[in-house]
Amino acid sequence: MNTKVMTYVREIEAIGAVPKILETVASLTGVGFVAIAHVAETSWTACAVWDKLDFGLKAGDGLDVTTTLCEEVRSTRDSIVIDHVELSEQYREHRTPRIYGFQSYFSIPILRRDGSYFGTLCGLDPKPMTLSAATTVSTLELFAQLVSGQLETERLHAAAQTDLSDERETAELREQFIAVLGHDLRTPLNAFQNGVDLLGMKTRDDAMLQILQRMGRSVDRMSALVDDLVDFTRGRMGGGIAVSLREERGLELQFGQVIAELRAIHSEAEIVDIIQSGISLCCDAGRLCQLLSNLIKNAIVHGAQAPVQVLVTCTDRRFFMSVTNEGDALPPHVVQQLFKPYWRSPSSTHHEGLGLGLYIVAEIARAHQGAIDVASLDGRVCFTFSMLNLERGHLGAP
Repeated sequence: MNTKVMTYVREIEAIGAVPKILETVASLTGVGFVAIAHVAETSWTACAVWDKLDFGLKAGDGLDVTTTLCEEVRSTRDSIVIDHVELSEQYREHRTPRIYGFQSYFSIPILRRDGSYFGTLCGLDPKPMTLSAATTVSTLELFAQLVSGQLETERLHAAAQTDLSDERETAELREQFIAVLGHDLRTPLNAFQNGVDLLGMKTRDDAMLQILQRMGRSVDRMSALVDDLVDFTRGRMGGGIAVSLREERGLELQFGQVIAELRAIHSEAEIVDIIQSGISLCCDAGRLCQLLSNLIKNAIVHGAQAPVQVLVTCTDRRFFMSVTNEGDALPPHVVQQLFKPYWRSPSSTHHEGLGLGLYIVAEIARAHQGAIDVASLDGRVCFTFSMLNLERGHLGAP
């Protein structure tokens, strides 16, 4: 059986109702053989068969199309219905009934929705049957139309699946490109930063130093964007954000350094922090610092002109971090979108960055088997991150 023929057979096999349709047609008409066949100019192929006559055909088998009446149906697009061959002036001398040994026969055209010809719903029996009654013929034609409709449904479904597969492949290629681009950008950025640092060490001119400081901050922002892109592609391409888990002590010092750097960058913002001392935790310290930094920057950019409050605590069982800012209440539909990549509220007037900050927060939380939540109440927005304080093995570290 060639590939093209198998395509037609699979089209019919994909329609789950076909066996029941054939059985119902056989019960309605009384014939012992019913089939759905694909009929082309040079071929006749059985796509589905209901056979109580031991006719010998199964799905995928073919007949010489020139020996069938289905060839005539294909040419005229009209149904052929015969109650009794011997009493039919048109067909009693026809060679087809003699070849296949039938006295009663029907062949109903099956057209695709675009008008092209697929084949026939056909049946036969060696005994005469009353098939030409108007109700019987209209019912057979209805079944043929049902098969036609299902063919179209399956075609649309297959096309949608193909489009979805193509879209996924395109998305994967796009994300692979972003990942490669992100890595390739690191080298010139590092070279640029080294040049800025070197010039800063050699100059004593205050105006030049200010320019170099602005350039350095721009490099930092560009580096942060590149890091966000790389983290995003890692998360989207199935591996998740990479973390290196180990027992960390004195985490409050690293968190304090993050806050100090943000105060220097955002001198207009007030950050009030309460950080427990002596924090020990099995985690990726760098990633938790990134999580804290992203939450604070989000609060500064999107919150009201009021202090940003940071709370970090840790017990023998659980680590807890929260960042709270004053601002408008967040509607439920906004809360549902917050941690999606590239998402920004339509009402937001801030378009700094790529819109990946909170997505990366969620990915870091997931990598630590922790939870990130947001609550918006009484003019305050609070992001909280929590995770169990477990030994390294319990966090699934390699």
